[in-house]
Amino acid sequence: MSPTSEPVAFKASCPDCRARFELDAGALRLAIGGSRRTTFYSFTCPECGAAVRKPAGERIVELLTGGGVSTLRSI
Repeated sequence: MSPTSEPVAFKASCPDCRARFELDAGALRLAIGGSRRTTFYSFTCPECGAAVRKPAGERIVELLTGGGVSTLRSI
């Protein structure tokens, strides 16, 4: 069995309610834009329901795409 066939869990936290949790790739969205301001990942907090958006540097983009998170590329 290859390592990529196992589900990946990403650790995350909510800035609103301060909860910490793990999310699978399907719960995250990654937007890759032309600048740091337009490259981010987002999710909905499973504890309080807040929409969370956080910046994604090169390493985060690499980890999320490698873990199967769906990606939207903008021009």
